[in-house]
Amino acid sequence: MTRDVKEIFAHERGGPSGASGAPPAPAALAAKVRTLGPSMTRSMQRVAEAVAGDPAGCAALTVTGLAELTGTSEATVVRTARLLGYPGYRDLRLALAGLAAQQQSGRAPAITTDIAVDDPIADVVAKLAYDEQQTLADTAAGLDTAQLGAAVTALTAARRTDVYGVGASGLVAQDLTQKLLRIGLMAHSHSDPHLAVTNAVQLRAGDVAVAITHSGSTGDVIEPLRVAFERGATTVAITGRPNGPVTQYADHVLTTSTARESELRPAAMSSRTGQLLVVDCLFVGVAQRTYEKAAPALSASYEALAHRHRS
Repeated sequence: MTRDVKEIFAHERGGPSGASGAPPAPAALAAKVRTLGPSMTRSMQRVAEAVAGDPAGCAALTVTGLAELTGTSEATVVRTARLLGYPGYRDLRLALAGLAAQQQSGRAPAITTDIAVDDPIADVVAKLAYDEQQTLADTAAGLDTAQLGAAVTALTAARRTDVYGVGASGLVAQDLTQKLLRIGLMAHSHSDPHLAVTNAVQLRAGDVAVAITHSGSTGDVIEPLRVAFERGATTVAITGRPNGPVTQYADHVLTTSTARESELRPAAMSSRTGQLLVVDCLFVGVAQRTYEKAAPALSASYEALAHRHRS
């Protein structure tokens, strides 16, 4: 066994570099693989794909056996386990055994089918509904509630909140902004990169900046977040890539998942679903913390718009 692997196993027994918090539940394993897979090295991807594709078979393998199966090394296997949130390979094997048992009992659907160009509309509805449900479940399973709680605390106390997003993420940014406005908080969304930066310059400690980017590498979103970060604002990133460039300037990172892309289901569709769930979680969390003010504000906005909905 190599020195690297020995060191990792030593951390696994309680060393300072061990994974923090409880390891993910078995049902969250596939979600973690889908979310973190694109940011892994190719060798780590082979390990992750193997354990997600055949949890029962991999649960029966030693660390050496899985390394041989995937054409990698023992160190790579253990690093993959730790990246997925498990203190070490032993914990990953236990999760794999639990996931295999769930699948055998029929509680964990194992496939997601692509939409074909000649699919009947009823099949399109069923496939989209399944993928949307899977994306929501994956996002919920992988969401760090400690980071979410910290972001809620910052938004609740913010003097002002700026939200950055472009394209489909820009629509989600608008959704978060209008939700905050309806409970009486000062919020602005910016899809124009120049306007975003000029507004970010005005932020300071006590303000919050939220960047929404599925890829985690959208320059028009990263730049204003960087400016806000440097000005002392609390920064939040909502992203599908927890190791993406945007996280360099984020005090709090909220990770979303996506359904598998296909020709007729691009990333902009699947990413939006997870982002909207995170936005709703932020909004409800803030509304809970500010209920005495939020409830009257919601009621007032409803009454102000009610006449527009009457025939």
